[in-house]
Amino acid sequence: MEQNLLVLAIQEGKIEWSVHALRRMLQRGISREAVKQVINSGAVIEDYPEDKPFPCALFLGMWEKRPLHVIVAYDGSSRNVFVVTAYWPDEEHFESDFKTRRKM
Repeated sequence: MEQNLLVLAIQEGKIEWSVHALRRMLQRGISREAVKQVINSGAVIEDYPEDKPFPCALFLGMWEKRPLHVIVAYDGSSRNVFVVTAYWPDEEHFESDFKTRRKM
């Protein structure tokens, strides 16, 4: 997923927040500002080009000195970014780099 397309879409206000994402963000103390920051300056650590209805990607970035994961989908035809969810990764599920999933 091309990050620059997502950044441009966000700058144009073409970002949509799923009800699930907003609920989870509220429960987890994650702001919209934090999510946008991760999308703008974080790194894609997993890409899901075959996801439906739109390709998705998992971003890793830092917010207030903590790693933050954000999953987004991108509709190339409308150029809309959809925030699927956001969460604070933990070392139970990820290695200490917060990029590599642990084998369960």
